[in-house]
Amino acid sequence: MAAKKFEILVLNQISQVGLERFPAEAYRVAKDAAHPDAILVRSHDMNAMKIPESVRAIGRAGAGTNNIPVKAMSERGAPVFNAPGANANAVKELVLAGMLMAARNLVPAVRFVSELNCDDEALAKRVEAEKKRFAGIELPQQTLGVIGLGKIGSLVADAAIKLGMNVIGYDPEITVEAAWSLPSQVKKAHSIEEILKGGRFVTLHVPLLPVTKHLINAKNLELMQPGAILLNFSREEIVDAKAVAAALDANKLKYYVTDFPAQPLCGNPAVIALPHLGASTGEAEDNSAVMVVDQVRDYLENGNVRNAVNFPEVVMGRESPFRVGVANANVPNMLGQISSAMAKAGLNIHNMINRSRGEMAYTLVDVDSPVNEELVADLAAIRGVLAVRYLPLS
Repeated sequence: MAAKKFEILVLNQISQVGLERFPAEAYRVAKDAAHPDAILVRSHDMNAMKIPESVRAIGRAGAGTNNIPVKAMSERGAPVFNAPGANANAVKELVLAGMLMAARNLVPAVRFVSELNCDDEALAKRVEAEKKRFAGIELPQQTLGVIGLGKIGSLVADAAIKLGMNVIGYDPEITVEAAWSLPSQVKKAHSIEEILKGGRFVTLHVPLLPVTKHLINAKNLELMQPGAILLNFSREEIVDAKAVAAALDANKLKYYVTDFPAQPLCGNPAVIALPHLGASTGEAEDNSAVMVVDQVRDYLENGNVRNAVNFPEVVMGRESPFRVGVANANVPNMLGQISSAMAKAGLNIHNMINRSRGEMAYTLVDVDSPVNEELVADLAAIRGVLAVRYLPLS
């Protein structure tokens, strides 16, 4: 257990199941922490927030981090953790619900019934006469195109296959882990255009990045099959809402099913819009909180980094009670300078690990004897070093 009492600032309602994983004897968790070591957040927009200098890490109890100033945190050498996959099952189930609502015309059917006069003696006759307006299609043998084959996309693909659908998938950034978990029946597509042409249903599961903004636009919507159904449970701006509205008006798309209501689409009867319910289950909130709390704890106490969006993955088992963590720019000779500073301080390096990710590098060093403040200052003074933390076990 770490020697000091850490302060955690909580900006949103975070599942108590997760917060209880902070031991009370070592952590103070509060919404008014003045000098927090870490911040836990869900949807709160931190981009305009003055983040205290004491903050060493931010944990997002969810997947997306566009509400967090990731670049600014990288510049101060602080990791931003998220919880990829923790809400994947909840989102998968909502995508399946969206496909079924669209396939069976359930939303207009429910609207029709809600407007009926249940005191009318001709109610049953009217229901029988009108039900043909809402006839739909069944999912088996339909083709689902999945753009983005991370945890959620893979689960959606697997569920669709079990429902008898044909699945084609595209993800140029697929990880080895995701590739291994992908069902073998998924047919690999070589482009987004191939997915849009081939899918009666197309579902989006990519992060919002500059390169993915308006990934679905007026030009490539023209490639979709007449009467196709587009599902977006990723992020609102992945699609060009105005282009989708035009495609719906032209009957190019039959339905647009989304978790993100957008002004150009409000009131359109061919839009099935939900109020951002993707992760809104008790199970998903618990899973996300547990995952991110464990990651933040491991970083604060041991310097280990798992699932940070701006740091490399660095995990090293404890073999010494004396550990130093160094976050630095990914430049030449950094390891040599760190090693030289420790040798100058008379410290023997017991174990060391260094990893880099883009412009960021991170090093953990276990030494055989205590580290003094002078060494920490010397390491911090090395050009390119962003943050230094001494992590002794109590």
